[in-house]
Amino acid sequence: MRTLVVIHSLKMGGMERVAVNLADAFADEGHESHLLACRNHPNDLSPANPAVHLHHFDQFQALMKSVIGIPVFLFSRLLLGVLLPKSHFMWVGWLSGWLLERHIQKLERQYGHFDRIVFRGLGTFKYFWSFRDDRNVYVLENVIHYDRPLWQKKLEWKLVFHNRHLACVSSGVLESAKEAFTKGEIEPKSLRVITNPCPVEQISALAKKYDPEIPDEPYILNVARLVPQKGHELLLEAYRKSGVGHKLVIVGEGPLRNKLEEKAKTLGIADRVFFAGKRKNPYPWMKQADLFVLASEYEGLGIVLTEALACDTPILSVDSRGGVRDVFRGELEGFLTPRTVDGLAEALASVVKRLPVTVKPEWLEPFRNEVVVDAFLKTANKESRE
Repeated sequence: MRTLVVIHSLKMGGMERVAVNLADAFADEGHESHLLACRNHPNDLSPANPAVHLHHFDQFQALMKSVIGIPVFLFSRLLLGVLLPKSHFMWVGWLSGWLLERHIQKLERQYGHFDRIVFRGLGTFKYFWSFRDDRNVYVLENVIHYDRPLWQKKLEWKLVFHNRHLACVSSGVLESAKEAFTKGEIEPKSLRVITNPCPVEQISALAKKYDPEIPDEPYILNVARLVPQKGHELLLEAYRKSGVGHKLVIVGEGPLRNKLEEKAKTLGIADRVFFAGKRKNPYPWMKQADLFVLASEYEGLGIVLTEALACDTPILSVDSRGGVRDVFRGELEGFLTPRTVDGLAEALASVVKRLPVTVKPEWLEPFRNEVVVDAFLKTANKESRE
């Protein structure tokens, strides 16, 4: 199987890491794998498997070099995007989609026909919505948000989701999509769950790297962008209320950092909370942690949860919208707690008393490369018969 994974950029982020992981997974399982990034910068990430063919397609540059790209872009930014906020993708997407299709045809002349083209992330396929091909599968990474009037969302969904092959990373995302599509009168060509791969062996190797800044005392870890969705205020309040002796380490950067540092001071825990900032390799921090905790309001799946398990670190999470329940199955369900200060505080205190907790290999079984690749192969075969 010759596969092409398309992602908007290779900046450091969970969605981008999963796109690279998927390209690696196809190569690891013996398939010819290609990864296409649609922005040249920043390039924080790259495939771990040298067999993956990495390509770049500068969407903006291609748009500007096309005959009508500049007037379309300016007309959208200066008029249409003002009259209908957040609609810029609608006007440039029809041209960008055609340009991407031409670029893929160029790649196929060199490498051969792609059997499957996988688009990762809503931003990726929004800006190429006019490129329609039955080989395309669009991966929904997160729950669907209603951030605009319903009539406008229905128009967006019609362009992006209608009559497409869609794969959701979790059952929670699937339920969110079904609810939205009922409201929007959208009918996908197919809609199913295919979860994210977790490169266990690769993460285990990276986790062994030495980082001198890791605390030499017991700590609980959270890895997430410092944005409202990730629930850091709730985490700080619950940590204080739990009374646990472990330090709390937060790896990540974002616009809320100053506010969160001030909150830690206000709560009187600033000396026990360490904001470690953004780390290109967070896995040694996961490996050395006694417990990984997540407090997000919603998560498509929660890639950091599977990554922590790959580092042999037990996990604890609030029960939130999206896909965390797809990770916390069986025995792990006991490590889910209500998304309240009291609920998380009690869970932190209880789990810390039970440490160490042994991570079992079967907890990661649904997220192994061979399982995810096989799911994509099965959907390709099924769609070819339909």
